[in-house]
Amino acid sequence: MDTKIPDIRPNYFEANYDKTKIAPYTLEDPLTFLDGRKVTTPAEWELRRQEILGIFAGEMYGQEPPAPEQLLIEKIEEKPDAMGGFAVRAQYRMRFSPDGKGGEIHWLLVRPRYAAKPVPPILFLNFAGNHAYLPDEEVVIPEMWSHRLPSHRVEEARGTRCDPNSVGHFPVALLIAAGYAVLTACYCEVSPDPHPNEPEEQFKQQNFAYTGVFDLWGKRDESRTDNITALGAWAWALSRGLDLAERIPELDVSRSIVTGCSRLGKTALLAAARDTRFAVCVPNQCGAGGATLAKRDYGENVATETRMFTHWFCKAYKKYERNPAQLLTFDQHLLLAAVAPRRLLIEGYDSPWFDTEGEYLACKAASPVWELLGKKGLPEGPFPEDFDTSLIGEDLGYYHRAEDHGLAAFDWWQLMRFTQR
Repeated sequence: MDTKIPDIRPNYFEANYDKTKIAPYTLEDPLTFLDGRKVTTPAEWELRRQEILGIFAGEMYGQEPPAPEQLLIEKIEEKPDAMGGFAVRAQYRMRFSPDGKGGEIHWLLVRPRYAAKPVPPILFLNFAGNHAYLPDEEVVIPEMWSHRLPSHRVEEARGTRCDPNSVGHFPVALLIAAGYAVLTACYCEVSPDPHPNEPEEQFKQQNFAYTGVFDLWGKRDESRTDNITALGAWAWALSRGLDLAERIPELDVSRSIVTGCSRLGKTALLAAARDTRFAVCVPNQCGAGGATLAKRDYGENVATETRMFTHWFCKAYKKYERNPAQLLTFDQHLLLAAVAPRRLLIEGYDSPWFDTEGEYLACKAASPVWELLGKKGLPEGPFPEDFDTSLIGEDLGYYHRAEDHGLAAFDWWQLMRFTQR
């Protein structure tokens, strides 16, 4: 064992739920370059932002995948009077090569039928397949592998996410009535997400996770510590959804919004940090590996992440698991800052595993970047109670809630309020 690396918690691979055991830590100043120079202008911030993205690419999320050489998009159907006549529904098949290399992604678009001008699109990757988000029989059931419930791939799942009793409620009629379009695809079509305890050898993380769009990027060099990761691939797919949105004249991409829940909230945050075309980012309950400070080492931590989800993060991230408070030279507040000066709302979940107080502290630490760039930072105030929305500012906001884990109607409502201010 390397005695130069202290082990504050010998069982570092177990989650800590005792706040008295949170070790002292120091957060890096987002407005200070690695060489010690201070950021004083917007031009300097963009250079610092690129430096931050380089850190996360090399040490956590892996290198950003390149844009595809080809983007083949086919509209496979359109219904001009969907949802009682209030909406237009369309489906698109996206491929990346004529021979099918890289697989294909099915995008579902629902937009207001009577909008007088282009509307802002909300982009998100979904867990259950597009058919779960609308009851229409025409919506394609994707041919994909998933460790989730088999019913996600059968007719009985159709429209289930529209049920207000669903943990992940999708109030599509409300979103359309409020003047938004929604554009979604299932993340397992991008690349599969094997469960940590997957019993079948052919579907285990170390191999099967790197299929789908990973076929576009050649054989993996296992000697590298910064290979493209699943989170990076899913974020890449959100940018491809934005490519599609730019081709649809009824959508106003300059007002695009990216969201997602849990691991797909992490994905949305990474996508917005890397792709400045996303005007607003609203990660929902993304926790550790997303908006939560890793150095706090509370709830889900670096060790649990890198052991349970080997495909989410690059190999380099594992070296921080023994003592994040002292070993990490960066933290998630820097990723939040990389979204500035665009708008960011962190939607937290009041479960110890997610350490939403760590998300609040990350927002506070990132706030000076918005202020430097002439925007409003996080409103002043202590860590709020559940459902308290007083810290949702104009450009940067935070709240958390109780109840079940999932993107609920309450969260969609806060997204709408935040984007319409």
